[in-house]
Amino acid sequence: MLLFVGAGFAASSAPAAPPDTFSMPGTESQKAFDLLDERFPETSADGATARVVVRAPGGEKISAAENKAKVEKLVDRLGKGDKVSKVDDPFKAGTVSKDGTTAYATVSYKVTGTELSDKNKEALTKLLEDTRKDGLTVEAGGDAVETEQEMGGTAELIGIAVSAVVLLITFGSMIAAGMPILTALIGVGIGISSITALASTLELSSTTSTLAMMIGLAVGIDYALFIVSRYRAEIAEGREPEDAVGRAVGTAGSAVVFAGLTVVIALSGLAVVNIPLLTKMGLAAAGTVVIAVLIALTLIPALLGFGRRKVLRRKDRKKPFGTPHADPNAKPKLGTRWARFVLRRPLVVLLFAVVGLGAIAAPAAKLELGLPDEGTFATDTTQRKAYDMLSDSFGKGFNGPLTVVVDKEDGAGAAAKDVSAALKKFDGVVTVTPAMPNKANDTATLTAVPKTGPSDADTEKLVKKIRSDISDVEGKTGSEVLITGATAMTIDFSQTLDDALIPYLALVVGLAFLLLMLVFRSILVPLKAALGFLLSVLAALGAVVAVFQQGHLADLFGVDQPGPIMSMMPIFMIGVVFGLAMDYEVFLVTRMREAYVHGARPGEAVVTGFTHSGRVVAAAAVIMISVFSGFIMENDDMIKMMGFGLAAAVLFDAFVVRMAIVPAVLALLGKSAWWLPGWLNKILPNVDVEGEKLHKQLGDVNGGPAPYSDPERELERVR
Repeated sequence: MLLFVGAGFAASSAPAAPPDTFSMPGTESQKAFDLLDERFPETSADGATARVVVRAPGGEKISAAENKAKVEKLVDRLGKGDKVSKVDDPFKAGTVSKDGTTAYATVSYKVTGTELSDKNKEALTKLLEDTRKDGLTVEAGGDAVETEQEMGGTAELIGIAVSAVVLLITFGSMIAAGMPILTALIGVGIGISSITALASTLELSSTTSTLAMMIGLAVGIDYALFIVSRYRAEIAEGREPEDAVGRAVGTAGSAVVFAGLTVVIALSGLAVVNIPLLTKMGLAAAGTVVIAVLIALTLIPALLGFGRRKVLRRKDRKKPFGTPHADPNAKPKLGTRWARFVLRRPLVVLLFAVVGLGAIAAPAAKLELGLPDEGTFATDTTQRKAYDMLSDSFGKGFNGPLTVVVDKEDGAGAAAKDVSAALKKFDGVVTVTPAMPNKANDTATLTAVPKTGPSDADTEKLVKKIRSDISDVEGKTGSEVLITGATAMTIDFSQTLDDALIPYLALVVGLAFLLLMLVFRSILVPLKAALGFLLSVLAALGAVVAVFQQGHLADLFGVDQPGPIMSMMPIFMIGVVFGLAMDYEVFLVTRMREAYVHGARPGEAVVTGFTHSGRVVAAAAVIMISVFSGFIMENDDMIKMMGFGLAAAVLFDAFVVRMAIVPAVLALLGKSAWWLPGWLNKILPNVDVEGEKLHKQLGDVNGGPAPYSDPERELERVR
């Protein structure tokens, strides 16, 4: 609590976080932006922009005297706005449609979109409203335009509310249900406050804490849930509270440590992508996970010291400590019955699960990556209306112009003319604006407008073709030609993520495989865990493609317009879901391993794992699905897609992979599942997550609590 208060005080007194910045070192787009910043300092290449689209009423000409006067008045008022560097008059810049009904003015700002204050954006909105009163249709797009903030924490509140209900059903105790939520919120509070306090020093933007909050809440609840559940199981076996909590942290706590390490590996591995924003988000979230682990190992035992009996079900509170609570005549738990069903028909369950996930994953083969643009905004937003007006009047490519930068030490203006002539010959380029050299004449810019929209696959092909074929002109003129702009940045961003996907996957899965090999003292169990995770992620991607790209069930999920999948989606999903999937794997399989090392047969070990951990894993998964599903109700398609994808991934991984494929594979492998070569066994350190040494040190009979010798099995032996 002192840390919580201290971190909160540090956050409240720390300097404000720096504005959000986005860069992609090593890409052509970034190189061009950096060059523009250096050679055109007065224009602020990365400054915010607004494209104001104006249409005359009733098919009138926008150039008619009365309408033209209204547009010029709007342009004049736009130019007087705070932080505005320049405004292009549509009648002077020639940005009037061929039919003469529509025109647009580009407003450039001195600062980035994130540095613009709400007051600046509200002033622009008011100008648009005033011009509409004059009878013109006016809409605007760009990062300088105010965006409706509709989230307001609704998704998080829904997730926490559902979590509370699930925990109450799982534990049957208000105290036990509230403990994971309380500790998770404290852990997230310390993590987010620490990020805020260090934001200015480490240049952490406001978006850095987004991933940390979501992951911190998820794992915080999971880890507390697992330790509290183990404490109750130890009490039910006849332990005193102090002994029970010690054993819970000595066994379940060890599993939490290694589960946390897999999440930290997955999040820290985002540094492989070499996008500073993603690296900072990943490291900040990893730090929050470390805090969640420490909270689970320290605060949970302390709260259990206060709770003692109150964390038990009402019917168990009257039973004295030190006596077993298990009812030998009780009906086997659902997890026990399910595990026995899988053990009887492992091959059928395995085939059914793999074929089902494979079918769902099939659409992923047609995955198209991109970044959402204003064409995916809700149809009632001004950004979407401006986008549609430009597409109708000027062509789809006007929403995604390409900025071409010509770099030549002497005579960039002349070289730019040759570049302009070459660009006009490319099939897919509609128009090319005249070149604009800087004062030193060592850099010139021009704009090429493609025929297709910014998210169209043909636009990406055009950019790649220009970059490859323009080398002839470069050699002839002795210049360097660079393609940048929002559309080119999107293409480069997608390519960067695509190139990093395989190395990232290899790093994360490889390190986690080694970690799980230490935990389970096995080769096949970690291999099964990794392959199962890949299957669940592919199935989730397939579901995302089917709904958001192909449009199946689009109306049900409120998808306004199907389109390319957000570039960040696959790598982000791998990082988040891998961590949660390995959590479920560690929680479920360590109990099986524990039973096996204490003498249970392979089949009995599987049943024991499900008896003690099946319900906990199911509850944790339902909580995560609820948290992520809350985001599906948001209007923003990007947030909706993330929520849907993560919810689907957790659903497939927890209930199909971990609950069906894992027991089926272990049943088929038998003792081979726990095989480790002798030479490797000597090399690997024994981390003893299942607590074998702990039980021997405590003097338990046969070195363990014999979790496999439950009353039902004893009755079966008697029979």
